[in-house]
Amino acid sequence: MAADIGTGLIAIGAGLAISATAIAAAIAEKAIGSATVGAMAEKEELFGKGLILTVIPETIVIFGLVIAYLIIQMATVQ
Repeated sequence: MAADIGTGLIAIGAGLAISATAIAAAIAEKAIGSATVGAMAEKEELFGKGLILTVIPETIVIFGLVIAYLIIQMATVQ
């Protein structure tokens, strides 16, 4: 089965959707994580809030995965 250029471009688009969101989440977690550790060093009661704030950027990656899935699904329909 031969793949044309469109199939390759769709695969690149799906890969970019996941990789860009993963990089963005990593940058956000770096900043939030260091601030959270500093805040928890001063007040241990902030552990729950810090944990929630650290997990929130991971939802960006889930959105990227959904977008990549939709891109691939649109390619198979055509």
